[in-house]
Amino acid sequence: MLPKIDKPVYSITLPLSKKELKYTPFTVKEQRNLLLSLETGDIQTMEKNIEQVLKNCTITEGIEISKLPLIDVEYYFLHLRARSVGEIVENQYVCNNEVDGKQCGNNIKVSFNILDIPVTINEDVTDTIKLTDNIIIKLKYPEYSVVKRMENSETVTDFAFNLIIESIDYIHDGEQYYYASETDPAELVEFVNSLNTEQFAKIENFFNNLPSLRKDLKVKCPKCGFEHEITIEGIESFFE
Repeated sequence: MLPKIDKPVYSITLPLSKKELKYTPFTVKEQRNLLLSLETGDIQTMEKNIEQVLKNCTITEGIEISKLPLIDVEYYFLHLRARSVGEIVENQYVCNNEVDGKQCGNNIKVSFNILDIPVTINEDVTDTIKLTDNIIIKLKYPEYSVVKRMENSETVTDFAFNLIIESIDYIHDGEQYYYASETDPAELVEFVNSLNTEQFAKIENFFNNLPSLRKDLKVKCPKCGFEHEITIEGIESFFE
């Protein structure tokens, strides 16, 4: 029987939930599955594979990947990828600058350290929103499983509305707390539908300013000299 190779163990503190966990790097087989799902362009398949890989690599018990905020999952995967494959990612971008009426078309190689990509949190945005003098609503960051499920929404409007319903923590009327987990979903829908546009806009502001993992880079094309501003964002940017 061939020998088994011991895996190193790493620790991480997730930025939103503040959960601390230990994990091991993913295997070559798991990396191949991730790359194959990326090549297909099937977002749902890729998300399913990412969740499974995170589950396989997590040592700490009691961690439900699907229940974590979306940014925590992306942050965790980013660090897992760094420990499994390497911190440096090299991507290629096509220069679309026009030179003498034609697109430059030069391939620009861009490398970056994925551990340098920060979690951006807008400290001015609160998750506790005052709707009236007596009623407040407490929201929570969308969970990974919720975002995956909402992707089947028929329209962007449906996606946004359903995401809001799923992300309500509780409603407080000055006397009683109404927790979403203990409330009929139909009542939550009716409640949100009853809001006026100003009240609804306050809730939308929370979702329009969710924490994000992104980094802006300035890259000069070596052929034509045009300086591009490239945004690194989304899990697909973390693959080579």
